Amino acid sequence: MVEVEELRPHADHMSTIEDSDSVASIVARITLFNAGFEEHKQHFHHTQLHGTVGRDFDCIENTLDELKHKFTQLKTQLKALGSESRNGTLDVAKYRAKDDLASTRYHDPWALKLEEYKRYGRQLIMPEVGMPGQLRLKASSVLIVGAGGLGCPAAAYLAGAGVGKIGIMDGDIVEVSNLHRQVMHNSAWVGKSKAVSLGNALRLINPLPRYEIHPYHLVPENSAIAAGYSMILDCTDRPSSRYLISDMAVVHGIPLVSASALRTEGQIMVLNDPPVSSDSEKAGPCYRCIFPRPPPPESVQSCGEGGILGPVVGVMGVLQALEAVKVIMRPPDRPANPPSLIMFSAYGSQMFRTMRIRGKNPTCSACSSDTTITRQSLESGSQDYMAFCGALEASDVLAAKDRVSVMDFASMINRSGTPVNHTLVDVREKPQFELCNMLGSVHVPFSLLRRWKNAEEATTALSIDIESHEPIYVVCRLGNDSQATVNKLRELGIDRNGARKIMDIKGGWEAWRKDIDQSWPEY
Repeated sequence: MVEVEELRPHADHMSTIEDSDSVASIVARITLFNAGFEEHKQHFHHTQLHGTVGRDFDCIENTLDELKHKFTQLKTQLKALGSESRNGTLDVAKYRAKDDLASTRYHDPWALKLEEYKRYGRQLIMPEVGMPGQLRLKASSVLIVGAGGLGCPAAAYLAGAGVGKIGIMDGDIVEVSNLHRQVMHNSAWVGKSKAVSLGNALRLINPLPRYEIHPYHLVPENSAIAAGYSMILDCTDRPSSRYLISDMAVVHGIPLVSASALRTEGQIMVLNDPPVSSDSEKAGPCYRCIFPRPPPPESVQSCGEGGILGPVVGVMGVLQALEAVKVIMRPPDRPANPPSLIMFSAYGSQMFRTMRIRGKNPTCSACSSDTTITRQSLESGSQDYMAFCGALEASDVLAAKDRVSVMDFASMINRSGTPVNHTLVDVREKPQFELCNMLGSVHVPFSLLRRWKNAEEATTALSIDIESHEPIYVVCRLGNDSQATVNKLRELGIDRNGARKIMDIKGGWEAWRKDIDQSWPEY
């Protein structure tokens, strides 16, 4: 088999179509290009006669005929477009994307690759999408912060839709407890990076987009990463990250789709749309405009603490992808939708409700003209989002003398001889307590005890004598609510100014499972 030079349009025969090109000149170049193909064809006829090509000629000839047919079609289309030109000049820009999100140019005979026509055909034929919408999708870039229950379905549908570049940022690893709702991960990836796992899964769905993997957590110091994207999806579950991501979207001038899900409910908003930088009067609100103050720390729960029904977070993730696609494909002359909050309740009589929300706050600390949050202050780390949201690490709540390790607690209850009398208070919610508990423990949910007003309520619920010196040990799942409970009992005077010992079991039942009893269920 002989080596045959690859056939391709020469620069002199088929250069890039520019706005100033006339229909006649474009057609002339196509004709010249086809003439070049005929010359190649005659050459191969000659070599066949001399026996140097042999059986390869039929294949090459078929390829030449197919390419000729394609360019003949283009020639016909360009002639048809000539009637729409002014003074013999083809307004090619009319058929290009008309905004920054769709700057793809018609370098090839077809605006998309043939594979893209076939892959995206079912949405291309929709009037809401069409060629302009698909080109905007292809030219867009979306950063997804969080590769969990929200990020998995959102990323899958954005990849399937043909978004040009998708960034995935998450510093966590895949755990078995994730798999019931984070459906793009699988058992083979347990213990490995969520960002890498999701990226690999997306490539199997659609290998055409560019995927950028960021296997680390978002912090103010690395927020400059947003500069490489035209949209952000907030798929996290903490207030501190929500404020950070919103500020990041504002300073970089890009829209944000923010969603949350917990238990059987979810909500979603499109923020900073259009961005502040586009038009200060028409700009959409940011997260701080809607929620100037964060919720009380004790009222905040993550999926790991409050629980989540898998399809609920899946619905919200799919809605994030839908809202993102709508924003990306929106023509530049069409205004953004009024700001609204979509609420979902799996068990509600009306599963979806839409509520109009306030617009841009003229005194907002993030997006107003008097903002104190700039790109420089953000990336310098001077903004303390954990402190702003009142979130402290569990180890900072109580002093070391007020906590006991699971090792020491196990030694105490298993001590030979006279057992140490004590009261073990389990403050997990009822569904968790029913999964597994220690015999003899007193169950009082944290959601109930934090509303106690006086010592009488506490002693009645705990079935304890206020005058007793018997120590009280408090345990929860991870060691967070138990510390708040110790402080609450002290505020009510149960410790009698230190006369009675009230201790937190450090690390909760999760630490007990790891260090003491591996048969304790992990959930």
